[in-house]
Amino acid sequence: MISFEKVCKTYRRGGEELRVLASLDLEIPAGDFVALMGPSGSGKSTILNLAGGLDTADSGTVSVASETLNRMSSKALAQWRARHTGFVFQSFNLIPVLNAVENVTLPLLNTPLKGAERRKQAEYALGIVGLSDRLKHRPAQLSGGQEQRVAIARAIATDPDVILADEPTGDLDRDTANEVMELLVRLNEELGKTILMVTHDQVAADRAKRTLHLDKGELADGSAA
Repeated sequence: MISFEKVCKTYRRGGEELRVLASLDLEIPAGDFVALMGPSGSGKSTILNLAGGLDTADSGTVSVASETLNRMSSKALAQWRARHTGFVFQSFNLIPVLNAVENVTLPLLNTPLKGAERRKQAEYALGIVGLSDRLKHRPAQLSGGQEQRVAIARAIATDPDVILADEPTGDLDRDTANEVMELLVRLNEELGKTILMVTHDQVAADRAKRTLHLDKGELADGSAA
C-alpha cells in the first residue's frame, strides 16, 4: 500500500542544506497499522508528508495505493489525496465556526457527491466514531477527545485507502488518548484501513501492529516489532 524505494529528501534553509531522508526503503502492506517513532528531526513527519502527497521526494520512488506520487502534477496529487488519503493531526485543525458535520463535510467538497449525499456521508462517518449526537456542536462545545474524533471522522469521510496520523494523541490525557487509539485500532481491524502513525507516545505505539524506529533519516536495524 505504501512503498518508499531509495527515497532522498533535502530541505534548504538559507544557505544550508539539511538532508532529512537518505535512500530510505519502506514497505507497508495494505491493512497494516504502523507506528513510526524517533527523535525530533529524524524525518518522521517528512515520511508522512511524502506518503500523503503533501511533499515530493528529491529522488527515489514513493508509491501509495498503486500510484507513483512523485510522477504526478500538483493538480493530479490534489485529486489523488482527495480520493485515497485521510489526515489526522495533533492539533485537530477543525474550523471553529463550523459544526461537527460541516467540518467532516469539507473533504467531500472535492468529490462528485451532491449536497445531500455529502451530508449523509458525513453523518455516517460521525456515527462510526460515536458522535451521532454531536452533529451540530462546534469545536468549542466539544471535549478534546471529541474534537479528535471529529477529525478522525473527517479523515475517513471519503473512505480513503490510507489514514496518516501525526501525533493523534499528543494533546490528550491518557484516558482520552486510549479512547482515540481504540478507535484507530477498530478502523484498522474492522474497516481494513491502512494506518501510518507518527508518535512519541510508546503506549499509543504499542496499539499498532508494528513499530518502526527512525533516526537521522534511516530506519534503525531491527526496528520492525
